[in-house]
Amino acid sequence: MTDHTNRQFDTELEAVRSRFLQMGGLVESQIAAAVDGLANGDLELLERVVARDDEVNTYELEIDQACNHILARRQPTAGDLRMLITVVKMVTHMERAGDEAEKIAQQAKRIHEAGRRNMPAVEIWHMAASVTAMLRQALDAFARLDIQAAAQVVRQDKGVDAEWQGVIRQLVTYMIEDPRTISRSIELLFIAKALERIGDHAKNMCELVVYMVKGQDVRHTGLENIEREAASN
Repeated sequence: MTDHTNRQFDTELEAVRSRFLQMGGLVESQIAAAVDGLANGDLELLERVVARDDEVNTYELEIDQACNHILARRQPTAGDLRMLITVVKMVTHMERAGDEAEKIAQQAKRIHEAGRRNMPAVEIWHMAASVTAMLRQALDAFARLDIQAAAQVVRQDKGVDAEWQGVIRQLVTYMIEDPRTISRSIELLFIAKALERIGDHAKNMCELVVYMVKGQDVRHTGLENIEREAASN
């Protein structure tokens, strides 16, 4: 490549990277807004979360198109190729995390439109804060090429999974003891499952960050192997 072509290529890569980070920022705000709407009953806020899911989808399409364009025209190799492959895969996880935020907003609307009648007292706020932080940390790990931070997110997902199991046990107990809570309990189960899935998507994105930096596919290899890979030079 000529110097001019190299500069164009670098600009295109940076534009894709930047666009993905913007998408991540939107999804992070969507999750926070959905959780806030659940907490305070702001139906207008919840409706905005649902409406903005189209923006998340648009980001996905635009980023995919940009990556395909670069792959076809520039035929990148080595680290640049891994970066593009990583973004193509991460953008799918990010879009699905946005879908989960929309699901939370939809369920929260149902809860508040019903006047929160027969609401079981189940703690999901710590779980919500954890997965929001995990998504933010996944974006930071991608932006800084920080595989140790990525490995920490993978570890944190274990705690989210444990909280999800705890929520299931609590809600099943409520439904058995008081059938009037069944509708609200099911809605809360959907919300807690959406939060658990957001944690999964953040974890999966961090596994892809390790691949982007190290060239090693660590998916399905276990936490210990990921942490060992992150610690190695």
